[in-house]
Amino acid sequence: MTTPAPIARPAPRNTGMPDAARPVTIITGAGSGVGAATARLLATRGHAILVHYHRSEPAALEVVRACIEAGTDAIAVSGDVGDDAVCRNLAERAIERWGRIDGLVNCAAMTRFVPLSEMERVDAQEFIDLYRVNAIGPFQMARAVAPHMQGGAAIVCVSSIAGQLGSGSSFPYVLSKGALNALTLGLARTLAPRIRVNAVLPGMIDGRWMREGIGEDAFARVSEQFADHALTGRICTNEEIAAAIAWLLDPSCVMTGQLMVVDGGFSLGRPPPSAGAR
Repeated sequence: MTTPAPIARPAPRNTGMPDAARPVTIITGAGSGVGAATARLLATRGHAILVHYHRSEPAALEVVRACIEAGTDAIAVSGDVGDDAVCRNLAERAIERWGRIDGLVNCAAMTRFVPLSEMERVDAQEFIDLYRVNAIGPFQMARAVAPHMQGGAAIVCVSSIAGQLGSGSSFPYVLSKGALNALTLGLARTLAPRIRVNAVLPGMIDGRWMREGIGEDAFARVSEQFADHALTGRICTNEEIAAAIAWLLDPSCVMTGQLMVVDGGFSLGRPPPSAGAR
């Protein structure tokens, strides 16, 4: 079951936002990567943050510290989002502390790096394990928070272009992200008009997850190939993905049911030179 992480609570800086007006956002998988970057960014914009993590307690506590230093309130809560009781506990902890939930970012995810060509290395259990976290977890989180959300609330699922392109770190990962995309559309229809639901689909990200998954040498090679194909000529950072998430959470955003690709133009690819080009 969940074990609430202890946190230090230094005096928050004055953000000019009364506690009663402070938006509250739950971010799963917020101990590192895109989730951590999103927590830090939203904290600077006055959100109270529930930092969910599974195993990386020191990293999660560092994110909490950064949020508090930015002038807001934050707590860290551990657990496996594949467990429905954990998801319901995250919602309950937010309500107990702040009395409201305005945003949910489904960022928790897992993969195992297996080339798609090596199909014999993948078994059914691997699909089940990844679906449990990458697709069932976001559904359970949305179900847990929805009753506590008022009009203007928003959910953002962090998916991947893998779910659209059919290419990624492994077949189980690709299919789980395709399922997350479908879930996003279903939730948007089901929860409208009270709650908006969108997904961000990053391409390759310059972060620890990929570097550790495939190794530094392979990362350098693959990222160069990705950048060469992208219209912007580079891969994205965690902070750039976080900025897209923050925009989708903002009450001024009217988008819902959208799968927003943020990949530097990789999906489009570089167009061939015109006939008159030299």
